[in-house]
Amino acid sequence: MPARYVIHEGLRLVISIGEGRVTFSEAMAHDDALQRDPAFNPEFNNLIDATSVTDYALSASEIRVAVNRKLFSPTSQRAFVVATTFMYGIGRMLQIYYEMSERASPAAVFHDRRSALKWLGIPEDSGLY
Repeated sequence: MPARYVIHEGLRLVISIGEGRVTFSEAMAHDDALQRDPAFNPEFNNLIDATSVTDYALSASEIRVAVNRKLFSPTSQRAFVVATTFMYGIGRMLQIYYEMSERASPAAVFHDRRSALKWLGIPEDSGLY
């Protein structure tokens, strides 16, 4: 499965995990499933773990469509964790789109999970580090 998620209600956090080649239809299916999940709250923050993504097959226009879907609240923070220079560039593009979208929200790109979780305000004793 190229994209999946885990909801941590007590931490008000959704962790989205991408693996392998991620396509537009898979990204949209991830968002649709998340939106239908009764445990999902659009006010939660989102950590996108792209450390296992080998190819991000979305065009710039598809990225804009995904960003403007209004899945999360404008107050939600999004942290992208990446392992490669290529994915860092994709993460920065997503960060810019999120910050400039009609529902602007804070986003940042990280090379390690610890820094991303700290930025999201997740306590070190949460078991996610």
